[in-house]
Amino acid sequence: MTPMRLALEGITAIDVSQIAAVPMAARHLADFGARVIHVEHPVRGDAWRGFQAAQGLSDVPYLWEHFNRNKRSLALDISTPQGQQVLYHMVERSDVFFTNLRLWERDKYHLGYEDLKACNPRLIYGSLTAFGKKGPDRNNPAYDATSYWSRSGLQYLLTTPGMSAPAFRGAFGDNVTGLGLALGVMIALYDRERTGVGQEIDVSLLQMGLYQMTFDIGGVLASGGQFEKKRFSRYQETEDMKAERERLMEEAKGPLARLQEYYRRNAPNPLAVPYETRDGRTISFVAVHADRNWPLVCRLIGREDLASEERFQTIEGRKEHKSELYDILKEAFAARTLADWRESLRGIPCAVVQTADEAINDPQARANDFFVKLEHPTYGSMEVMASPINMSETPSTLEMPAPEFGQHTEEVLLEFGYSWEGIAALKAANVIA
Repeated sequence: MTPMRLALEGITAIDVSQIAAVPMAARHLADFGARVIHVEHPVRGDAWRGFQAAQGLSDVPYLWEHFNRNKRSLALDISTPQGQQVLYHMVERSDVFFTNLRLWERDKYHLGYEDLKACNPRLIYGSLTAFGKKGPDRNNPAYDATSYWSRSGLQYLLTTPGMSAPAFRGAFGDNVTGLGLALGVMIALYDRERTGVGQEIDVSLLQMGLYQMTFDIGGVLASGGQFEKKRFSRYQETEDMKAERERLMEEAKGPLARLQEYYRRNAPNPLAVPYETRDGRTISFVAVHADRNWPLVCRLIGREDLASEERFQTIEGRKEHKSELYDILKEAFAARTLADWRESLRGIPCAVVQTADEAINDPQARANDFFVKLEHPTYGSMEVMASPINMSETPSTLEMPAPEFGQHTEEVLLEFGYSWEGIAALKAANVIA
């Protein structure tokens, strides 16, 4: 039997990443025949190997299998000069390099785009960051639960006022961001076939979260950030309707708050739940590597003594005493306003649950040009969403607004070889407008 033809056979990709988004991007190439080599630490391996979303559900490491199928594993220490030389040697003979190393790690290990471009000018460099390559939080630790879900406004926009926010699902943003990165790599490979030139592709979880909510964020941009004022406009609320809504919200507040408290208090990792500030804002923590982040959280809340307290020193201990620790953290965060906390949160994997109006003015979004100006012939100057796929050599363009109905009918038909006489005949027959 003749083997099936694989579309990406002959393409080699090196995957230097962990967890979810970039491994998923690389897996898409592997699914279609690319030779993908996943580089792992020679002692610890990839942290995703031992992570299960639902402990006890299955003995099969299903997350590892779904995100890393069709790949081969190379155990290599990229922190050493010798390991970096091995990687350079492989890059010389490869087509694509994937990574979600933080920007400071790329500098430290000499694995930035310019470093690898020197080895192979034809290389396609697929980069994923949490918040973009510029701005004050460019090196901040993050997961899709913080950057994609909370900070982008997505969680806020999915929350009906007066009701609990929808629970986050693991890799929810990672998967769509990985798909976007894979698309960027394929565009770059196509361009390289014509030009012989490689390039860097950069996508971020924050920008992809904003992109995913284009339906709403587009409206917020167009209105200049008036989402809160217009939130109930589709109901055409009268004063009586507004009063009824506020009464129902007040009635629901108590039971919903108690249920929310139940879930948070019983979470196995108190460093991976939301906490409210004094002014009612929510900070979501996703300290998956809890041992590493525990001293940072203790310093954040001004309780360095807790870091050496025996009952809280290990993941198991914090899980055993989760209710006590939850109360300590809840009280600490409730003592100060969001403005008091905001700057000191840097360096810890957490995010403020931002409103839509805040999301479009996020310093990271602005520093990385997530929105672009459009001069519209009818509506004037306006901001719209930029493409979430950022390419170093062939960037996306915004040459024209969305077309008016039938605006280019004659122009298109002329391009496809029709004469003016032929176009007139089609119009007379009511085939075209």
